[in-house]
Amino acid sequence: MPSRNLTTIFFDIDDTLFSTTVFAEKARRNAVEAMIRAGIRADRELLLKELNEVIAEFSSNYDKHFDKLMLRIPPSSYAGMNPAFLVASGVMAYHETKSQELKVHDDAYLLLRDLARTRIRLGIISAGLTIKQMEKIVRLKIYEFLDPMAIFISEQMGISKPNPKIYLKACQELGISPESAMYVGDHPKNDIDPPKKIGMITVWHRRGGSKHIQEAAQSIPDYTVTNFLELREILVRDFGLDLSAGS
Repeated sequence: MPSRNLTTIFFDIDDTLFSTTVFAEKARRNAVEAMIRAGIRADRELLLKELNEVIAEFSSNYDKHFDKLMLRIPPSSYAGMNPAFLVASGVMAYHETKSQELKVHDDAYLLLRDLARTRIRLGIISAGLTIKQMEKIVRLKIYEFLDPMAIFISEQMGISKPNPKIYLKACQELGISPESAMYVGDHPKNDIDPPKKIGMITVWHRRGGSKHIQEAAQSIPDYTVTNFLELREILVRDFGLDLSAGS
């Protein structure tokens, strides 16, 4: 018998539904390689180190990372060249990697597909810029499985993680109690402690490759999984969901 009346499952996006960390590392390296092919005269590891520092200092949501990178390297590295060409080369390579490599985990896709056939409402609670996060949902090809009214992005809400209000407001807007909702995320301090505080069922998605895998929450998650096959088993065993093919 189900242990609780589960009506809604919310998912984080980054390093939960897909490996943001692995993707970002590959995209940044490809961007640096493209800038070198375009003619910049600098060591690739130095360029990558400076690019990572720019992103750490100005945030991943800043839109001029490569312009800042050019300000941090000696002008002799691009003497006789138009720096805008080098920036454009890096940006294009980054976005080409995004088109090719930004894919949902296979086990996540299958679980979302099968959950969409059940009574459970599926949603997103994500911190970030609205269009940037929605673009990820589109690229991951999961929008069809989600309740459009259950997608909550911090920029749209005026509240961001780890403020528990972002989770509470999402539940309130759907007219559900936090106790009937589950949240699945990778970041202990952002994705476990806040929803746990308001009574949601919490699942720590502790997949290899996540940058938060060694961190700890102040509270104990209700469940810890390393993949979505394990979450599937939990939903069948503890919440009575029928996730067999074609259910």
